[in-house]
Amino acid sequence: MTRMTPFSSPLLLGFDAMEKTLERLAKSGDGYPPYNIERLRGADGTTEKLRITLAVAGFAESDLDVTTEESQLIVRGRQTDDSEREFLHRGIAARQFQRCFVLADGMRVIGAELRNGLLSIDLDRPEAERLVRKINISVKD
Repeated sequence: MTRMTPFSSPLLLGFDAMEKTLERLAKSGDGYPPYNIERLRGADGTTEKLRITLAVAGFAESDLDVTTEESQLIVRGRQTDDSEREFLHRGIAARQFQRCFVLADGMRVIGAELRNGLLSIDLDRPEAERLVRKINISVKD
């Protein structure tokens, strides 16, 4: 029995990578760190930005890495165990994480800011120009 997918239509050409990305996202079940995504409107009311805010309490700037690879925004956090400290109780673990966000074509990262244990990453999508191109048809006898 063959599996039907949303992108199996013969009219959707070149969407194999999108389908693989959706499958990968469905498999990632770790909810750490928690995050918000909000839409920010500019003063003129039309320009729009997105802000991703991750709760990264306990992570310093040097513990965090924000990169873009192809069409993904990847946020990594690495904390090292301080072996010089002696804990009587350890309820806060030194945890590592990697959180990936798939970016649509044209999305760009403006910047990132760490404040009060929250990492905010701002994104925008500049208005794309409409490209209409005439395709010449060649006739062969």
